[in-house]
Amino acid sequence: MIRSEILTEIAPILRDHLVVCNIGLPSQELHMIDDQPSNFYMLGTMGLSSSIGLGLALAQDKTVISIDGDGSVLTNLGTLPTIANNVADNYILLIIDNGSYGSTGDQPTYAGKKTKLENVAKACGCENVVTCKAKETGAALQAAIDSKEMTVIVSKCDSGNIKLPVITMDPVVIRDRFMKAVQA
Repeated sequence: MIRSEILTEIAPILRDHLVVCNIGLPSQELHMIDDQPSNFYMLGTMGLSSSIGLGLALAQDKTVISIDGDGSVLTNLGTLPTIANNVADNYILLIIDNGSYGSTGDQPTYAGKKTKLENVAKACGCENVVTCKAKETGAALQAAIDSKEMTVIVSKCDSGNIKLPVITMDPVVIRDRFMKAVQA
């Protein structure tokens, strides 16, 4: 399974929650699969989905799911100790770990080699860390939502991208409709 197949599988679960989606292809895939006003698509800030999602979860009570990639988390490793030390039980970080920088040509990441992000998250103090295979992501995500405890999920999948167009929606429109979804 590749990332787009995971996103297709979990789209019905995401629909009822606030979602902050990683830069590039993951945002483009989620936009194509199931565009929702409650989805905030990152268009130009690699590594910040997890940080923005945590801040949003701390600021309000709705469930927030950040979808991030292994490459993005590796570019912002400071996010994991920040998450561990600022517990928000309405926050879930879903790291789709395909062992590559998917948006820039599938160059291998260190998570595809020796570095295990689930171990890094635990070492940073994250208490609820779940590792799953791609096909188990939906069940792991639903269990995390039902637990009402901050959870980091590392979903292991194959590297690969589908061809799709860029998001043509104006970033201001993305922001404004997302803000309305947050306030609703």
